[in-house]
Amino acid sequence: MEKTLSEMSLEELWMLFPIILTEHNDEWDYWYEIEERHLYSFLPKKIVKISHIGSTAIKKIWAKPIIDILVELSSNCVMVEIKEKLIANGYLCMSTEKERMSFNKGYTENGFAEKVFHLHLRYAGDHDELYFRDYMNDNPNLAKEYEKLKCSLWKKFEHNRDAYTQAKGTFISQHTAEAKEKYIGRYL
Repeated sequence: MEKTLSEMSLEELWMLFPIILTEHNDEWDYWYEIEERHLYSFLPKKIVKISHIGSTAIKKIWAKPIIDILVELSSNCVMVEIKEKLIANGYLCMSTEKERMSFNKGYTENGFAEKVFHLHLRYAGDHDELYFRDYMNDNPNLAKEYEKLKCSLWKKFEHNRDAYTQAKGTFISQHTAEAKEKYIGRYL
């Protein structure tokens, strides 16, 4: 009898869902727009903003073909209520912290579906990824450096997402700080 996703160990999940990088695909923006409309159709009006983040939102670089979405909530919104709505609409809750939750859609017992989404649920203002995204798009040479870093880590950490993410951390932190300095007040 095969295990369900919720019964699998982290190592089993990493084997089933390895790090895969592909050339930039212009359809990613379209997939995001469709999912954004879907989210607005069932989420309450307490949503401050929905944004396309992550490498698929950075033009012309290789990325995991997973659309990262940031959903920012107003401070008076109860995050658990949003969690229930997301689960009722096909998302799986992957992690829960005090003021952050993450979800995915498109992970199956047989591997990735054609369209895969990671949704990051947070309160308004917790959005450093927007600065990083814009800084990379405004600085194509720097975005290519990021792509080169990602490609160098790909096979080394193909079955260890945590190590892959951690290995990119210094680059992301450094350039997010630069972006926040350059774009002061952009997302207030």
